[in-house]
Amino acid sequence: MSGPELLPVAGPRGTWSVLWQEIRRLPVMSVVAAVVITGASAAGLVAPWALGVLVDDIAAGADRSAVVRVVLLIGGAALVSGVLTAVGVTLVARVGETVLARLREKVLDRVLHLPAPVLDKVRTGDLLSRVGDDVSSVAAALTQVGPVLLSATLTIVLTTVGMFALDWRLGLAGLLSLPMYVWALRWYLPRSAPFYRRERVALGERSEAIITSLRGTATVRAYRLEDAQLERIRDRSAVARDLSLNVFKLYSFFSSRINHAEFVGLTGILVAGFFLVRGDAVTVGAVTAAALYFHRLFNPIGALLMEFDAVQTAAAGLARLAGVLELPEASEPPAAPTPADASLELAGIGHSYDGPLVVDGVSLKLLPGERVALVGASGAGKTTLAAVAAGVLVPTAGVVRLGGVDIRELGEARTRAQVALLSQEVHVFSGPLVDDVRLARADATDAQVEAALERVGALGWVRALPDGLQTQVGENGEQLTGAQAQQVALARLVLADPAVAVLDEATAEAGSAGARELERASLAATEGRTTLVVAHRLTQAQQADRIVVMDHGRIVESGTHDELLVAGGRYAQLWHSWTGTTAREAASR
Repeated sequence: MSGPELLPVAGPRGTWSVLWQEIRRLPVMSVVAAVVITGASAAGLVAPWALGVLVDDIAAGADRSAVVRVVLLIGGAALVSGVLTAVGVTLVARVGETVLARLREKVLDRVLHLPAPVLDKVRTGDLLSRVGDDVSSVAAALTQVGPVLLSATLTIVLTTVGMFALDWRLGLAGLLSLPMYVWALRWYLPRSAPFYRRERVALGERSEAIITSLRGTATVRAYRLEDAQLERIRDRSAVARDLSLNVFKLYSFFSSRINHAEFVGLTGILVAGFFLVRGDAVTVGAVTAAALYFHRLFNPIGALLMEFDAVQTAAAGLARLAGVLELPEASEPPAAPTPADASLELAGIGHSYDGPLVVDGVSLKLLPGERVALVGASGAGKTTLAAVAAGVLVPTAGVVRLGGVDIRELGEARTRAQVALLSQEVHVFSGPLVDDVRLARADATDAQVEAALERVGALGWVRALPDGLQTQVGENGEQLTGAQAQQVALARLVLADPAVAVLDEATAEAGSAGARELERASLAATEGRTTLVVAHRLTQAQQADRIVVMDHGRIVESGTHDELLVAGGRYAQLWHSWTGTTAREAASR
């Protein structure tokens, strides 16, 4: 079996297309934000121009009133610029947060609707880092860096226009810095972009190492693997750290090149201004205003270029989010025939995980309402066959039919409505217990939820909770036991009311004390349904209408509990190991 795979990463066109599509969904707010930020940048042009005028007025012998007028003009412009900047930054941040929220929802929606075979091959750390670290980096860019970059860009454009308006020669002198800025960017971007991409991958691998260690805590402790796992986490963290340090080194060299460009531009304006004033081509005030304009560009140009660090990080994160959105959506087939009944047939099923066959040529048919138990040693292929039967795993060979209809013709949505898979990995979501149960059917009333809980024997302990059905459960509330969580899952099954239920060791987490009670709940929840049970406990198999024994991916026995005991085959051996009785004793009972 091959290792986990990374989700795709979108190219530049696909990345910015995703962002632009979301911005276009907010046309009015986006335009208003741009206009307000433009107004704020324009108001910032007043001070350098007014100071230039003041220099000329004083040189011409103006009185004190000219100074007062300039001071009032500068103060008023600063006030207008401050107000517009505050409003503009708020609007841009609002646009950014809205875009990010919608983007996050689309990514999560696509992930939640990925076919099970795709999810099985995806690295958990890669997936979590995308909806965690990558979303955070994009959020920072949209809400913090975004307003700064927009304001800086507009300030640069308007200030450059102002310099040329003073005198085109002063404008050209200031543009002497442009080649150096371009050279700095062309030096920095090709070298830094690969580091940012590798850094995002390294963060995903670090998350993967941490998550697998936490999930396997019991195994790690049992085999004393703490040091090995910590070393693995340290290695992944060291890779991410070294990449960040390399990026910082490049960023430091980039900053020095920006300072050189600023020096060249300001020097060019002062030198050109000296000769122009000497030749009476421009006034001292105009040169002063041009120098102040260019000096005013230091911060926005610095912000624009220096924020490339955050932009690169956000672009890498956005590309990874957009890559998820580029995954093909699961298409539903056209209208298929309605299943004739609740029978479930597996014909010639074979499956492998990029290696030897785990299930090999299995054919099995469950009659409507029949309860069939799958038993066998660990690795016999039971869980794989159950996943194939539930339609969450596409077999490499064979076909699954529900009521005589190929489930591929039914499509994933219609198959899920008819066939429910319940495994031992049950999650209790944070929130009111009633909402947790109601996940199976959003329109279920409180009375229907109580009826479902009562059917699986859970209503007693639910009513004993502090707030009954409204009790907060999950990580931030009441902690349910493994058996209680399984009963909640079984109650969801009752509410969903599928024609076929597939239970993959759904009572394994109960422990010996609650096993019997949970088995009774399982029987009650699946009563009247066609049911395939992967039996963790042979007492579950004993209660089934038919038992199917698997070994090395094949069916080796089939029959009732008593028939298989009398046959003295593989099932009888398993029963003897389970109960401690001999095959003859077991058959005589």
